Amino acid sequence: MEERVRAAIREAVNREPFARQFGIELAFLDDGRSRVEMVYDPARQDNIYGRAHGGALFGLIDEAFETAAQTDGTIAVAMNVNVTYIASPEPGSRLAAEAREVSRTKRTATYEIRLADDRGRLLAVCQALAFRTGKPIPFL
Repeated sequence: MEERVRAAIREAVNREPFARQFGIELAFLDDGRSRVEMVYDPARQDNIYGRAHGGALFGLIDEAFETAAQTDGTIAVAMNVNVTYIASPEPGSRLAAEAREVSRTKRTATYEIRLADDRGRLLAVCQALAFRTGKPIPFL
């Protein structure tokens, strides 16, 4: 992957309000692959049952999808995202979502994303489909 694309995506994540709100960090980025991390904070990310809100976990998964899908330097947007939640994280655990491109055509790309905690326990799996616009990412 081009270093200027990697640097542009990294900087965009650092500036992104959503990522900043949840403390999401881009830990790894390469062609069609990404790893993003955050610490699960119950005070900001719990649901009404006192467990991790699915939206908070989805947000981390979506950030991995978003960053992996842009690695060719063009805009890709979500068409479909299917998440299966398996377990809830423990308070204070560091979570990591890893996205991997499975297939790519001129107009679409498919990704597998796995969410795990810092003990290696699988929390969620995801399959996502992106529409590839062919337009360059605007923050290059």
